[in-house]
Amino acid sequence: MDKIYSINGPVVKVRGTRSFSMMEMVFVGNKRLISEVIGVNSGFTTIQVYEGTTGLMPGEPVVGTGAPMSALLGPGIITNIFDGIERPLRSLAELSGAFIGDGTAVSSLDTEKKFSVTLTVNVGDRLAPGEIYCTCPETPVVIHKCMLSPLSKGGEVVWAAPDGEYSINDTVVKIKTDRGETEELTLCQRWPIRTPRPSKERLPIDRPLITGQRVIDTVAPIAKGGTAAIPGGFGTGKTMTQHQLAKWCDADIIVYIGCGERGNEMTQVLEEFSELIDPRTGRPLTDRTVLIANTSNMPVAAREASIYTGITLAEYYRDMGYHIAIMADSTSRWAEALRELSGRLEEMPAEEGFPAYLPSRISEFYERAGYVKTLSGGEGSVSIIGAVSPQGSDFSEPVTQNTKRFVRCFWALDKALAYARHYPAINWTSSYSEYTDDLAAYYKKNVAPDFMEVRQQISNILVEENALMEIVKLMGADVLPDDQKLLIETARVIRVGFLQQNAYHKDDTYVPLEKQYRMMKLIVRFFELGKKALAEGASVTAVTGSGWCEKLIKMKYDIPNDDPGMFDSYTSDMERELTVLTGGAAVGA
Repeated sequence: MDKIYSINGPVVKVRGTRSFSMMEMVFVGNKRLISEVIGVNSGFTTIQVYEGTTGLMPGEPVVGTGAPMSALLGPGIITNIFDGIERPLRSLAELSGAFIGDGTAVSSLDTEKKFSVTLTVNVGDRLAPGEIYCTCPETPVVIHKCMLSPLSKGGEVVWAAPDGEYSINDTVVKIKTDRGETEELTLCQRWPIRTPRPSKERLPIDRPLITGQRVIDTVAPIAKGGTAAIPGGFGTGKTMTQHQLAKWCDADIIVYIGCGERGNEMTQVLEEFSELIDPRTGRPLTDRTVLIANTSNMPVAAREASIYTGITLAEYYRDMGYHIAIMADSTSRWAEALRELSGRLEEMPAEEGFPAYLPSRISEFYERAGYVKTLSGGEGSVSIIGAVSPQGSDFSEPVTQNTKRFVRCFWALDKALAYARHYPAINWTSSYSEYTDDLAAYYKKNVAPDFMEVRQQISNILVEENALMEIVKLMGADVLPDDQKLLIETARVIRVGFLQQNAYHKDDTYVPLEKQYRMMKLIVRFFELGKKALAEGASVTAVTGSGWCEKLIKMKYDIPNDDPGMFDSYTSDMERELTVLTGGAAVGA
């Protein structure tokens, strides 16, 4: 029997053995701690342990499983809360209390619960990998579709159970492979967490993930199947922004990964999501949410595995034809876990002590996002939104810089905005999205033909204001000509009235795209009318003092989401009143 030779935190070595293969899942010690082989050579096998190693001693046994570290996939995932290696925390709490005991063995999914199963195949049908053979309601809003594993070769259905109540380990279909072997299919399957699940085809990313957050949907939009990073220092609102996105984005299922975050934040997620009524379904948001919690006091190696567990669950539901949004909070804590393990393995450190393979690990994670055609013929997507926590808000540190290389959407959180209570605290000048051109056709077709032009006008005003503020800081606003004073005042309306959003207001916490467009259109119209009035001889004081700046700032509250017709009356009133400033000249012409 293979035995432990040395122990260094979560890293264990076994000397002189050929029993284990790379990436194999093994059980370490008398407590059978869940572990994974991460290094093999002629002298030693190196293993990382996903549970606490306190009390572990040299000489205790190490037992292989012959299989890679895998996630159990089946009905019962949605509404659950798992740790980083897919152990259900509620079941663990019943066995060992508030703190998880080492070596606590419990199934990832409830093996006793019965699901109402409807078979979708008949005897004589052929099943190919990825095809659906039965369905069951997992929650009131999610239909679970059991698919033949991509690891299977497929075959002919020789037996199918009648529709009825079954648990996840009950056999519901038997197929005969081309080799003449019989394969029994249950409601669940296993999949290696570090291996991406295959799809038939990757499709173009050309439709937005609508979040209802104006600074995101218009200034720096993300597409379904896209990737985004939210970097920001302590207290800038990374977690709060991700909570808003999880609550309101138009994904079918949310996978929230709390990677190394504080336990009270995960508690807040649990409480908020269970109380919040999903506007799409009228049910609690937890009916379409999976939580993976690896808090800061849990074993560091499991933190490294947590994002792979989360992305595997997301890909599984993507293959059913659902659109998934992953919130990874925060990838910096995950990178710190990599750094700690790398140090214990005595690897050569790279920049700031992170391992040299940090960029490749980050890219492996983000590249598993995408909009795909599934093996069963449907369409599904996985969108990844990862928070990054650079120390001291230094965006030049390695995790932020390497993340920036592999994502196409960058929402930079600004400490000054957050401290000024401007939320979301996304800095519109240092944030960007490379999806804008890809989404242009969608916006033109589904929102307004001139959506992109109006959006560009708003962006231009903000860019020009940013340049003018350098002059204002040096010499004051009085030296500026009237048209530039008008631009600065219009930019203030955009910043305070449009980009700033109130998460606690019923009409402002989520804003549909049509209202976002009409708000932008009204602000741009004010700017055009103001410039026309100045050209006709009106003073900038008269234009900015007309009361319309304050009215435009408050329109997000005054105009309900379900009454876009009010924008027409705002426009006509504004044109009439600004026309009066010029002595009746046709300002609206």
